[in-house]
Amino acid sequence: MTIAKGDTLPSITFSTMTENGPEPVNSAEYFAGKTVAIFSVPGAFTPTCSAKHLPGFIDKAEELTAKGVDEIACTAVNDPFVMGAWSKSAGAEGKVKMLADGNGDFAKAVGLTMDGSKFGLGTRGQRFSMIVKDGVVTELNVEAPGDFKVSSAEYMLGQL
Repeated sequence: MTIAKGDTLPSITFSTMTENGPEPVNSAEYFAGKTVAIFSVPGAFTPTCSAKHLPGFIDKAEELTAKGVDEIACTAVNDPFVMGAWSKSAGAEGKVKMLADGNGDFAKAVGLTMDGSKFGLGTRGQRFSMIVKDGVVTELNVEAPGDFKVSSAEYMLGQL
């Protein structure tokens, strides 16, 4: 079943890259008591994700914060090493927290997986974005396959 507005996010463990190496991030603790703009991409370093999706949230970070977002997070079914390298190469550090969903646990738990096997990617998370307040989904924007419209930072700014 796909998560919907008003639902509480499931409790799973992401990984994030730190100066000490990969560290676990409990989702229930991470989303508690704050407003988070989270977006999912099919994969780090993939064309639309690297050229548009992540850069849009980096560029709009101050505007999102000004509208009440406490933190911006990006998730993908990639390992924390890849997510850390992507963060550095894109200049996301300090603006977008990279949450690696290496086994796809988050994508599966929210019912938003996609089959990327014809591209050699296996099961991945769909392209989507959410506004999450204290662990509860207040906005959910899921893209149609191949689209990049409703999960953008610009679209999300209009929802705040």
